[in-house]
Amino acid sequence: MSQTPLTLNRMQELIEQMYGVKDTSRGTSGTFMWLMEEIGELAAELRKQKPGQPPSEALGLEFADVLAWLVTIANVSGVDLEAAFQQKYGTGCPGCGQPACTCNDSAKP
Repeated sequence: MSQTPLTLNRMQELIEQMYGVKDTSRGTSGTFMWLMEEIGELAAELRKQKPGQPPSEALGLEFADVLAWLVTIANVSGVDLEAAFQQKYGTGCPGCGQPACTCNDSAKP
């Protein structure tokens, strides 16, 4: 079975199809709170990881949850994540403009 490549645009479409009505009624503030909860769960899984060991399945699933809730907030806010990411990072580091960042470590990014 062949799957469609999972671009950021496709992720946004999938989340919109599955949860769009609920997400819209919850709004940005409520959705943001869910994202924060998922980030906490991701932090807990990261703490459990042993250095040098492969990531657990649970860790991967928490990353997926965080990404899904971030995509949800973008949908509710009307942001095209793929276009925004391309605009900000598509030509290199937003700080120094290089493909591999050469910014000072004390500077953002």
